[in-house]
Amino acid sequence: MDIRHLQYFLEVARFKSFTKAAESLFITQPTISKTIKNLEEELGVVLLDRVGKKMELTDAGHIIANQAQNIVKSFQTLTSELDDLMNVRKGKIRFGLPPMVGSSFFPKVIGKFHEQYPEVTIQIFEDGAKKVETDVRNGTLDIGVVVLPVEDDVFDCFSFVDEKLKLLLPPAHRLTDREVVKLAELADESFVLFREDFTLHDRIITECVRTGFQPHVIYESAQWDLISEMVAAGLGIALLPETICREVDESRVHILPLIEPSIPWQLGMIWRKDRYLSYAARKWIELAQEELGDGHK
Repeated sequence: MDIRHLQYFLEVARFKSFTKAAESLFITQPTISKTIKNLEEELGVVLLDRVGKKMELTDAGHIIANQAQNIVKSFQTLTSELDDLMNVRKGKIRFGLPPMVGSSFFPKVIGKFHEQYPEVTIQIFEDGAKKVETDVRNGTLDIGVVVLPVEDDVFDCFSFVDEKLKLLLPPAHRLTDREVVKLAELADESFVLFREDFTLHDRIITECVRTGFQPHVIYESAQWDLISEMVAAGLGIALLPETICREVDESRVHILPLIEPSIPWQLGMIWRKDRYLSYAARKWIELAQEELGDGHK
């Protein structure tokens, strides 16, 4: 057994698929299948329960996965420290980014970083902020963008956006002649929300419940432009961040401030306090702070 076997196994455990794991590792599916089979034979246990196309970890698989994460993390720390010591400025950054954030804030940062460090590969994983936070916590990602706040004892971070959510209404809605709208006035409306893996999904529902009603959710999506089009078609209302609202076609929807309460949307870049950051990752954070803002937490 070598560290590569454990890395391959963890990718299979993560995706629950040989095909997706092979794509992530840029190797062939037969190679990763053979590696897992050899690992099972060496350990004398079955690690994966294969039922048709579905794949789940066995009890032994869960034990190996938990221990393998610690081993791989220690190995990555060792190799990163040695790379820095030898002044090797190549590497890979695994960066988690919610889809609605990327186009608004990061093209310029990525462009400048590539100019300065052309040998560094940035792997961008687009997921909702909740999953990004989870993946930074467990070491699947090096750095991620999330909706603040996060746990101070687990993460270091800096904030680069502090906005509020705004209300999107269909053009002929009863509230379009208002200057502001209170959240309680939306109790009888149909809501179009982001999916459950987006922090805003839970935050909006929580604020509605605090205000005194359970929102009636009719659609969920991962795409802000689809959400705004659903509103334009009269299917419901939506609450989106100010930055996103600036991208929305205001000839198709009506956008108003939301009050009592206003719902904050604060974005930050996070990384684990207790995890070694490579030279490339540290330089990425420094450049992002310069370009996006220097607010610290």
